[in-house]
Amino acid sequence: MIRAVTPSLEPIREKVEAGERLTAAEAESLWDPALDLHELGQLANLVRERKNGNLAYYNINTHLNPTNVCVYRCTFCAFRADLREDRGYVMSDEQILARGREAVEAGSTEMHIVGGLHHQKDYDWYLNIIRILHDAYPALHLKAWTPVEINWFCHLTKRSIRDILAELKDAGLGSLPGGGAEIFHPEVRDKICEHKADTKEWFTIHRTAHELGLRSNATMLYGHIENAYHRTDHLIRLRELQDETGGFQTFIPLAFHPENTRLADIAKPSAAMSLRTMAISRLVLDNFDHLKAYWIMLGIGTAQAALAYGADDLDGTVRHELIYHDAGATTPEILSVDEIQRLIREAGREPVERDTLYHRVVREGDGWRSAERLQAG
Repeated sequence: MIRAVTPSLEPIREKVEAGERLTAAEAESLWDPALDLHELGQLANLVRERKNGNLAYYNINTHLNPTNVCVYRCTFCAFRADLREDRGYVMSDEQILARGREAVEAGSTEMHIVGGLHHQKDYDWYLNIIRILHDAYPALHLKAWTPVEINWFCHLTKRSIRDILAELKDAGLGSLPGGGAEIFHPEVRDKICEHKADTKEWFTIHRTAHELGLRSNATMLYGHIENAYHRTDHLIRLRELQDETGGFQTFIPLAFHPENTRLADIAKPSAAMSLRTMAISRLVLDNFDHLKAYWIMLGIGTAQAALAYGADDLDGTVRHELIYHDAGATTPEILSVDEIQRLIREAGREPVERDTLYHRVVREGDGWRSAERLQAG
């Protein structure tokens, strides 16, 4: 009787322990489900602790999705609405400012702003959102507009990426979120979001933002129609741009939620798949300081476990998140600081509140201030 040989992680372990970079072929081999997940997690944890010790970060943040009306019809999206749908909405300036006031009163240091591409709203409407929030609440960091929105603004105005980003920065934009990445490889991207900003545009926009001094995040949507090759290709492309600019702060693997999308027949990724994705991401993205376990999409238990599989950040309180809850996320719509700190401590980590740019937040009375930069490595 011939027994199957269990693949070994030993060659990978030797490179990781020596601090050597994994090749694309080595990275792709890690997706083999026969490789022991817990051993893979131990390797990822080695890198995680080498960079961030026993710390686990969180922030107090609020989401703002100014409209869900969108010209695009991405197959994976449950958030978008048509103009005449009953569920379609557009927030007024008053509603937007009220959300900013709520954020500040709740102690938020960050507002995360993304939304639909409303075909009856011009660029100035989006610019004005940044301007009025920054003018009213200048201490609130505005992390806003993915490359999908920036590309749309360029289309509307016929202006360059650099001009748009510079104007947004002058208006109060603090950094860019990592959304819109989905999967970079055209075999997948052309099927799930064929009309919106392509891979070249996504990278050009982030590169330009980094050149202008804006930091940004990066994401990967996994667990739909992509395979191991596509996920590896995605990670390697991100690693290459980070080598070039050093402008990425955090990588966030996003578990696909199929409910209410046109891919509803696909089972959502398992906890094991999510932990494997986190671990491999940590091993491949050796030049990223931080990996985030976004509890909204992973589920609280898996996000907590991910702190032992390469993740060093749980995101934050996440008030008013709509996009992934519309796609069937069953997680709470908000976590308290006490709950986040408890989850981190239960995982054996030390909770640290950070701001968007990874400065330690010090709470003083009813206010807060950013202290020293939290250095990785």
